[in-house]
Amino acid sequence: MSRLSVQEAHAPQNACFGCGPANPKGLRIRSFPEGDGLVCWFTPEPHHEAFPGILNGGIIGTLLDCHSNWCAAVHLMEKGGLDHPPCTVTAGFSVKLLKPTPSNRELTLRGHVVESADARAVVEAVIELDGEVYDTCRGTFVAVKPGHPAYHRW
Repeated sequence: MSRLSVQEAHAPQNACFGCGPANPKGLRIRSFPEGDGLVCWFTPEPHHEAFPGILNGGIIGTLLDCHSNWCAAVHLMEKGGLDHPPCTVTAGFSVKLLKPTPSNRELTLRGHVVESADARAVVEAVIELDGEVYDTCRGTFVAVKPGHPAYHRW
């Protein structure tokens, strides 16, 4: 029996390209609690490549953005004592591609909140392979309010 990811548990109808369980053509990442953050395992497919054997930078950015956004949402939910995560969006993020990221093996994404206040969280995340960091991300994510297009998209 497999357990539900945070995306499947809290946003099963979400159609986001990166993290939406309801998007059959998306990446459909699955993030799980681990320590003070989240972990995700992702195995790229050939159509995610920039060139043979190497993952496309846009896909790397999407993986880190969506995983980090869920780190922020889960953190804000727990911090606020809520029964579901607030809808969060990316206010800004920066990705560093440290070295070519292989596309032919399972990758591990790890992320955790490093700062938070009110409805905002700053997350740091990495993509690792065999314990070695290939890509890093630092992003700011905010919970949206009524009137925002993303409000209650989950």
